[in-house]
Amino acid sequence: MKVLIIEDDTRTAEYLRKGLGEAGFTVDIASRGDDGLHLAGTGGYDLVVLDVLLPGRDGWSVLAGLRATGRQTPVLFLTAADAVTDRVRGLELGADDYLVKPFAFSEFLARVRSVLRRGAARQSDVLRVADLEVDTVRFAASRAGCKLDLTPKEFSLIALLARRAGDVLSRTVIAEQVWDMNFDSDSNVVDVHVRRLRAKVDDPYPTKLIHTVRGVGYVLEDRG
Repeated sequence: MKVLIIEDDTRTAEYLRKGLGEAGFTVDIASRGDDGLHLAGTGGYDLVVLDVLLPGRDGWSVLAGLRATGRQTPVLFLTAADAVTDRVRGLELGADDYLVKPFAFSEFLARVRSVLRRGAARQSDVLRVADLEVDTVRFAASRAGCKLDLTPKEFSLIALLARRAGDVLSRTVIAEQVWDMNFDSDSNVVDVHVRRLRAKVDDPYPTKLIHTVRGVGYVLEDRG
């Protein structure tokens, strides 16, 4: 899942990036409010973590601008603005949660997962394609009831394919969503990881779910 952190303190932003990355998330960082609003509106994020005091435009303005466009991307305020009036303002503007600095990363991660679980408009926590199940909150996947031993990147890859089941995803889209990088046509990182994923998800089972679309990319679907 993709998270955008809008935070001007470099140490805090990198701390969050490291922790979320270890938990299986793909993370982008914006240090200015105006840049963050642009990314939040165009980057296809599952969650925005937002500070209040930012250069360019403050967090209140970022959230208001995001909601004004009709985007309902979950937003978690993470800020030193700890007055009750600040918390109320954030929630009334449309934030999903509000955590005050300093904070424990374990609580922050629990709140991130809680926010992602909530909301009827959001996708189910558990994605299912045939006998494959991908639990995006517990970061667990199974096939025919058997747990799959996946690396964080393999999990991110299967979760992306499952969320977009039936859609053919190009290598460029996969690289952007899973590795947060621009795809280099000379790189085989996507193909290598897909082969490794197939060895765990498809090879032990008679029905194959990960399919190659020549010249385009990959699709997860039950063709049985």
